[in-house]
Amino acid sequence: MATEINIGENIKKRRAKLGLSQEDFAQKSSVKYTTLTKIETGVIKKPSVILMAKIAKTLAVSIEDLLK
Repeated sequence: MATEINIGENIKKRRAKLGLSQEDFAQKSSVKYTTLTKIETGVIKKPSVILMAKIAKTLAVSIEDLLK
């Protein structure tokens, strides 16, 4: 696979588009702030489906959209 999907980058871009800080987004999505930062920085490369569902719902996109 030539290019790896960076879920964290996708989340970060979409969160920034909404004008939300990591802290605000963490509160809205019920995802721990530290977990969110780890996902966005690539420390956590494959977040659980439950986490992805919470994040996608808060961003008003599908999980699939975050995987593109």
